[in-house]
Amino acid sequence: MPKMKTKRAARKRLKKTGTGKLMRAGAYKQHHLVHKHPKRRRKLRRNRTVAKSDVAVLKALVPYL
Repeated sequence: MPKMKTKRAARKRLKKTGTGKLMRAGAYKQHHLVHKHPKRRRKLRRNRTVAKSDVAVLKALVPYL
């Protein structure tokens, strides 16, 4: 049985925590940052956990993460 291939785009965007949850970066942090309040920019630095409904699909994309 051959190994499953990892989707490279998903691997670059996801990290796994110590407890096995998947983490993703938040949106709205790429450009137009001058117009966003500093508190909002600071909060956008944090990573977020992937929603429960998406976990099964994403784990299939990155089986060895």
